[in-house]
Amino acid sequence: MTTIKTYEKLMKKCFSLAKSAKGENMPNPFVGAIVYDEEKEEIISGAFHKKYGEAHAEVNAINAAKGDTKDKTIIVNLEPCSHFGKTPPCADLIIKSGFKKAVIAHLDPNPLVSGRGIEKLKKAGLEVTVGVLEKQARELNKVFIKNISSKTPYVMLKSAVTLDSKIALDNGVSKWITNSKARGYVQKLRSSYQAIMSASGTILADNPRLSVRIKNKKSPIRIIFDPNNKIPLNYNVFNDDGVRIILINNSKIEKRSNIEQINFEGDFKKLFKQLYELGIYSIMIEAGSKFNSSMLKEGLVDEINLFYANKIFASGLNFVEGFNLNKIEDCIELKDIKIKQLEDNFLLQGKIKYPF
Repeated sequence: MTTIKTYEKLMKKCFSLAKSAKGENMPNPFVGAIVYDEEKEEIISGAFHKKYGEAHAEVNAINAAKGDTKDKTIIVNLEPCSHFGKTPPCADLIIKSGFKKAVIAHLDPNPLVSGRGIEKLKKAGLEVTVGVLEKQARELNKVFIKNISSKTPYVMLKSAVTLDSKIALDNGVSKWITNSKARGYVQKLRSSYQAIMSASGTILADNPRLSVRIKNKKSPIRIIFDPNNKIPLNYNVFNDDGVRIILINNSKIEKRSNIEQINFEGDFKKLFKQLYELGIYSIMIEAGSKFNSSMLKEGLVDEINLFYANKIFASGLNFVEGFNLNKIEDCIELKDIKIKQLEDNFLLQGKIKYPF
């Protein structure tokens, strides 16, 4: 009998397969699937969902098995679909292919279909195991889960800070707070998000490119928040380098083929809904104190990445401010904390737990 440790090992292989999509699957989830022979203790085939609109991971794995699926086990990191979308239901194909068992990391986060695929499999007589490495599987598809549940982008806020949480000196100087290894890791983070968002204050102060400087890595879409129309069009963020640019402001600019404009009406929640409707599914925010504070106050941030330098400024600009709390229980907390050493700096990652 196959042990849970074996299923966990196979599920990790599903995760690795799923990541091979490299974002071509958006807005669909990252999914990998394996056809496994429990008697021989060997993998027959493995595959992933390659591209939005194309065959799902289960279909690709079953096709790769070349008919060797009867009485076998299928391992997949997300509940097989039970409805007709751009492709037929995977649950139906699994049943038709004669599988004996299905091992699934977690249910489909879409409340309209959640549990229905598993119900179909059980009714057809398959032995179904759910919850194998569920936490890791949900982390893999955190963007998809946020998208499908709220119709808004997954938002990660990144900042480089001193040990006393300053992002710049009193005079605004901020280069460089963190070391080169930390800055290199920021480049990796940028490449993992579909879009990067910044605000006028930071852009005017630093004139950043908001690009990815890693070979063969694509730069993210640039989202520029400039409601008061302060940023000149000759700034680096407006470079016509083939990267899509979304400018959020309140006035007409000269027509540029690579710039889309959104009028900001003062409602951040509505703005992020608009961004989702424009096909923006994940956003990394790199901005200053004022914009950071607004995002956190509005409850729009899902995750935070703070790069801590081995420095203390004792005065300067805070990473976030203006909450004026009177009770400790009203503060924003982090959960699922991870800490990564970066020589004499470190990265603190965590999911946001709001009191509201």
